[in-house]
Amino acid sequence: MQQVLRRLQQAYAAFFKRGYGFPRFRAAARYHAATFRFGDGLSLRKDGRLGIVGVPGGIKAVWHRKLPKDATIATAIVTRQQGKWYVVFSVEAAFADACGTGTVGIDLGLNSLVATSDGEIIPAPRYARRAHTAQRRRQRALARCQRGSRRRLKAKARLAAASAKIARQRRDHLHKLSRSLVSRYQGIAFEDLNLTGLKKGMLARSVHDAAWSTLVQFVRFKAASAGAEVVLVDPRGTSQTCPSCGAIKPKALKERQHRCTCGCVLDRDVAAAKIVHRRAFG
Repeated sequence: MQQVLRRLQQAYAAFFKRGYGFPRFRAAARYHAATFRFGDGLSLRKDGRLGIVGVPGGIKAVWHRKLPKDATIATAIVTRQQGKWYVVFSVEAAFADACGTGTVGIDLGLNSLVATSDGEIIPAPRYARRAHTAQRRRQRALARCQRGSRRRLKAKARLAAASAKIARQRRDHLHKLSRSLVSRYQGIAFEDLNLTGLKKGMLARSVHDAAWSTLVQFVRFKAASAGAEVVLVDPRGTSQTCPSCGAIKPKALKERQHRCTCGCVLDRDVAAAKIVHRRAFG
């Protein structure tokens, strides 16, 4: 109850500070997280078990990774997602991540999620697209259920669990990809895309599935801790410009090869990545 009051105090303090955005009522069914000050209601025992006030004994936990030896735990958030319980720790520690050398330009796409100026192409995994048929079947099963029934709750839980699995797969792939980029390069350049506009077009489903903004976000905070640099460049004309001679070569979206009169023949995404690299680092 003390943690709930602290959160309520923070919400009203933020409202009075900014002058708008009055805190709204939130139903108990949507309240799935509680914040604890470490040592005040939640503690960590020597055997790796968690101690939470009101719960007798220690709670066995599966750790994602070990805590750093010199880490100072500030807060802990206990959350429930799809019937499973998680604890997220806010840790203050000195992380000694190292970045690579050299620079790279990256073109974000739908067929190839990432194409680098070095010629590397990483295809898009398309997790949501592959699970689309099964998700439609679960959504139809949910729509047939009567509201308020136990069967509807079970159908809703199955749909939510499948959606959570897709999100976990996508985030895991993007975490590994962003870590690979930061560990290999010191300077990384992306296109400054208008994602708000792209998510409203006819390719909205594919753009959401690719999660470009999440990838850029992961690369930026990993680069900040490793001492690398992330640059965003103007995306206009990157796929229409020849990286060899600089001539403008208009291409339709279905054309996946860049061919110029100067003799330059490249994959369209790789050619765009080279232009991104040139605009960012010269």
